[in-house]
Amino acid sequence: MLPIDQTTHERVRAALSGRAAERARAGWAAFAGLEMPSERLEQWRYVHPGVDLGAFGFPDRAGTPYPAMLGGPWSASAVSVDGHTLAVHSGDGVEVTALAAQPNPGPAAAIADRFEAMHEAFGGDGVLVSVPRGSAVTEPVLIDLQAVTPDSASVPRVRIVAAASSQVAIVVHERSPDGMPALVVPRFEIEADNGARVHLVVIQEWGDETAAVARHHYVAGRDATVGLAEAGLGGRFSRLHLSVDLVGDGSAAEIVGAYFGDRAQTLDYRYFLRHAARGTTSVMFLKGAVAGESRSVFSGLIRIEREGQKTSAHQTNRNLVLSDGADAHSVPNLEILADDVRCGHGSAVGPLDEEQRYYLMSRGLDRMRADRLQVKGFFEEALVRFPVSRFEPVLRGAFMAKYAGVTT
Repeated sequence: MLPIDQTTHERVRAALSGRAAERARAGWAAFAGLEMPSERLEQWRYVHPGVDLGAFGFPDRAGTPYPAMLGGPWSASAVSVDGHTLAVHSGDGVEVTALAAQPNPGPAAAIADRFEAMHEAFGGDGVLVSVPRGSAVTEPVLIDLQAVTPDSASVPRVRIVAAASSQVAIVVHERSPDGMPALVVPRFEIEADNGARVHLVVIQEWGDETAAVARHHYVAGRDATVGLAEAGLGGRFSRLHLSVDLVGDGSAAEIVGAYFGDRAQTLDYRYFLRHAARGTTSVMFLKGAVAGESRSVFSGLIRIEREGQKTSAHQTNRNLVLSDGADAHSVPNLEILADDVRCGHGSAVGPLDEEQRYYLMSRGLDRMRADRLQVKGFFEEALVRFPVSRFEPVLRGAFMAKYAGVTT
């Protein structure tokens, strides 16, 4: 196991060249100068990651991958284990390659905290999904992202480049075994050229001793659409920091999420959408539940620049608190610099509805079944918005299984 230090960084950088090596060098400079984030920082308000980097190291090689759990068909696929890309399979209309083999790793990333710097300093491998101009990929691309080695740190990257007028959906399954300490710091990048449509579905099932700090950055050109649908189920600590730049006229973002925390989990969502062109649209819709002594945080900001006239933007976050020891924070924000826009936001945190419970029990259900039906209906509104509809039954079953676990 290689420690998270300068010697390991230099070893990683020596295997890179050109822009990739420069990106790693800049990452190390930032990493060496930053402290670990805490709730004192505004972007980390309400949470502390509770991660000791000295407890983790980078494996020399990937561990043995687990078999795929999600059923196809798939247009293409990739397997990434412990930060190493082990297998890639391209298909008609889409090319999937290992990032370590690419001379161009993409533009340098903005670094806001020590985890992002760590990714830049020690990264280099990942998965590149390239969709050529005009290609409409009929079936989703599967990326199986695993952490399997105890006490391991990994920094996988997923980069999606969609040329003009192309269409693609990518499903990422994030997972690790329960009871195994691991640290995963992934980065997801989407570049959608004019008229492209890219939807990313993330099924997050990290193990109960995994800390995951994910960074997503999407850029949409003229009339392009970028989308994220995330099901947040696992992890001791799981953070998803998303930023979307709508820089082309008529571009759009479609963001949906469903998450469920139990025991002592922390699920942390920081979403920032920037409308920087005319006639852009965004819809952000998240629903979550917390039980046991878990905690969820949603902080969303929609910023509309002066050039963002005729923008339509809405964000909604609703949370169920299912036990006295659980806690949910919801902080939606709007920052509007244009004067011809339609914007709105909604936020709610509370227990199950007593009136709905009474109504359902008056129709013959006992309290347990009435509450179960409420929870199922609560998540249904989010799950039906996921773009790959064949996963609705799987996700519905996973959320209801989690609810059953906190009520037995």
